[in-house]
Amino acid sequence: MILTKTPFRMSFFGGGTDLPAFFGTHGGSVISTTFDKYVYVTVRHLPRFFDYTTELIYSKTERVSSLDDLEHPMVRNAMKMLDMHELHIAYDADLPARTGLGTSSTFAVGLLNAFYCLKGKFVTKEQLAKDAIHLERDLCSEAGGWQDQIAASYGGLNRIDFDGDHFTVKPLMVPVARKNALDNNLLLFFTGFTRFSAEIQKETLASLGDKEQYLEKMLALVDEAENILVNRERDLDDFGRLLDKEWQLKRNSGSTITNEGIDSLYTKGMEAGALGGKLLGAGGGGFLLFYVTKDKQASVRGALKDLMEVPFRFENDGTTVIHYAPEVFDLTEVVEK
Repeated sequence: MILTKTPFRMSFFGGGTDLPAFFGTHGGSVISTTFDKYVYVTVRHLPRFFDYTTELIYSKTERVSSLDDLEHPMVRNAMKMLDMHELHIAYDADLPARTGLGTSSTFAVGLLNAFYCLKGKFVTKEQLAKDAIHLERDLCSEAGGWQDQIAASYGGLNRIDFDGDHFTVKPLMVPVARKNALDNNLLLFFTGFTRFSAEIQKETLASLGDKEQYLEKMLALVDEAENILVNRERDLDDFGRLLDKEWQLKRNSGSTITNEGIDSLYTKGMEAGALGGKLLGAGGGGFLLFYVTKDKQASVRGALKDLMEVPFRFENDGTTVIHYAPEVFDLTEVVEK
């Protein structure tokens, strides 16, 4: 049995510039971090006692005798991609799906990590990220960018740059006390709204030409954000103020990014004392992130008391195998049709 733990990510700056249709021409960069909420994937070979050969447990349970009958496109394609057979697969997570935290990509990375481990094969974080991008964007034809798979694979607070068919991951060298201060000044609230990121990304891609002016301005904020984080002479609170600039650009870049309910919640947080914030993910719902100094946090929590707050801390590990129990399983005679 293999059990993997893969972190969710929050993207601060540059979201949308990780779309190949944009960075292929303009280049792209994001600043993001992973934090201590996770997707868990359990994989083991299925004993041959049953009249089915694959069992998949997520929000529903699927039991099939042919991979082609699996309804879950990511699991079906991942099993074919890595030639996996006769498996029991279970998904669990600390936070709900479709909430702007890269859940689908986090699952993809954790699933592939578990599959490789079950095969007894070590792969790098770079390879996991590339394979997860290929799985989601090519095999499953899901619209979207590249940052989520990379963040989930590598973990940590990073600047990720995109150029042509390549990406580079640069860990940000933020002093420990400064990084802890950033962590302590961020508040995360669940709006209660969920949405399918791929649908919003399709809308973004369909009108990318109209949005390029916004994405170019958002890309320009990445250098400024990095400088705020790594330069001890800079006021860290400027990071929060820059988040508001990012959000104002993002919210104007598409009709599906926000709505009256989200705008009202954001306004409440800002009026209560937040210096800045943003809606995480592609838009349309999910989690609101605010930068709030300690003296204003009680006020912001009071203003948003009807929302669920999610306490968190940054994490640095990325996807990991937390349980490894090798199995003796003869696959010389695969019984799947």
